[in-house]
Amino acid sequence: MNVGMIGLGHMGMLHLKNCLHVDSVKVVAAADSSKRALKKAKLVGIKNLYTDYHDLLSDSVDVDTVIISLPNFLHFNSIKLSLEAGFNVFVEKPMAITVDDCRKIVKLVEKSDGKFMVGHCMRFINGIEKMKEIADEGRIGNLEVVTLEQLLNGPFAHGVDFTPVPEWWFDPKKNGGGVLMDLGYHVIDLFRFFVGGDSKILFSCFDHKFNLSFEDGAIVILVSSDSSIKGIINIGWYQKLVFPEYNFRAILHGNAGYVTSDNLVPRNIYLHAVKEGTKNLLRKIVRKKIKPLSYSYYYESYYKELQHFFDCIKNDSDPSISAIDGLKTLELIEEAYKTSSETQFP
Repeated sequence: MNVGMIGLGHMGMLHLKNCLHVDSVKVVAAADSSKRALKKAKLVGIKNLYTDYHDLLSDSVDVDTVIISLPNFLHFNSIKLSLEAGFNVFVEKPMAITVDDCRKIVKLVEKSDGKFMVGHCMRFINGIEKMKEIADEGRIGNLEVVTLEQLLNGPFAHGVDFTPVPEWWFDPKKNGGGVLMDLGYHVIDLFRFFVGGDSKILFSCFDHKFNLSFEDGAIVILVSSDSSIKGIINIGWYQKLVFPEYNFRAILHGNAGYVTSDNLVPRNIYLHAVKEGTKNLLRKIVRKKIKPLSYSYYYESYYKELQHFFDCIKNDSDPSISAIDGLKTLELIEEAYKTSSETQFP
């Protein structure tokens, strides 16, 4: 498979590096408006570089699959053009920033012969996969309540290589929302993942601790449309932790027991990193395939989701996360905004 990278920001670079470790996959082209980002792509052997992704899509380079990691407001148009050009498409969440655009993408995917997948990476966290298996096997009885929490420091933290937060990130008409779109998207999708079927919003309230033009904290309550299963979601950007410290948990409450992600993730994330880093070093020495990002535990899910996508292309099977999933998740986010008493956007 010959891959073209569209967008080389933080997530684009992460996907690019993961692609380098997937068998039968070769990144042959990349597009980004940043010359600095393109230089990094050139350093890992990508020869066909573009400052405009339209040129990548229209060029004669032998690309059959694209990975889109552009700013949120550019997702719809880049997906539309990629599908119309006949490419397999993997896109970072959200699929688009409005429900109407998501519905249009669903129709485009239905007409396309290629594979399409949205990056709902948290479904691929090892602990989450185990929880899903436990629930499906009935080991906690009938599922009654799903509790999901994700608390980070949002746009106010940076890595060793500091880069300013892009201007579009603070524009509600371009980002599609605040913490509910950023973190809430993932945990709402996890509720759908555990429960299945359709859901609706019962309650939503938002916080504005940092006086931004959008919410920086939220509590949302959902219910399955097909059963009485409730979901309680708590998200925020106020947590002053530095990764790999990660305040995330999922709890499945059944009528015969419960299971929590706290019991399924590494108890000491630093010791886990040392162990996995050592294992990868030994794999390199004996020339075996390493496990990218396994040392970080949570970030390994980004590699696993791409591996799944490429496997689906290779085996001509449907990805486990579809355009419908992207649409259903955004419908719930839009509903949460509408059920709140605040002014809505975009």
